[in-house]
Amino acid sequence: MPTSPTLDFTDFEAWFLETCLGKDILFYTVFDLRDIPIGLASHLRITPEVGSIEVGWISMSPLIQRTIMSTEAMYLMMAHVFDDLGYRRYEWKCDALNGPSRASALRLGFEYEGTFRRCAHYKGRNRDRAWFAIIDPDWVALKARFKAYLDPSNFNTTGQQIKSLSSF
Repeated sequence: MPTSPTLDFTDFEAWFLETCLGKDILFYTVFDLRDIPIGLASHLRITPEVGSIEVGWISMSPLIQRTIMSTEAMYLMMAHVFDDLGYRRYEWKCDALNGPSRASALRLGFEYEGTFRRCAHYKGRNRDRAWFAIIDPDWVALKARFKAYLDPSNFNTTGQQIKSLSSF
């Protein structure tokens, strides 16, 4: 994330007003089965005229990390982009040094497109940004893969997956 967490309400309010209420970012809250908020993600760089949108600002509580809920949240956001909005391109960008984010993008079906060198500067250093994308021709097969993975028959009575997403 380009910003650091803060406990100061004035700092948070300034960030919220500048970032969350802008025209180019739409935040989603991820809730657990008890309706407790445990994560957030957003759509940003929304460009309807070319049918392109980015997923970003992904921040999931440890309660949701590496669970079916986080996979389902990402799937639902993708389905909205391709099925409801009819977009052509769905992008994922992250700090090139963020190994877990890069691995998540690949696991979810995004294809690596390249690294934009020194394209950002925050938290006191230059950042290279890795770019990934899913395009609409890929969506049909990816959607079937997600549906098979998320099917209740793929999970045992304790909620553990039987087959991994990559095995579909």
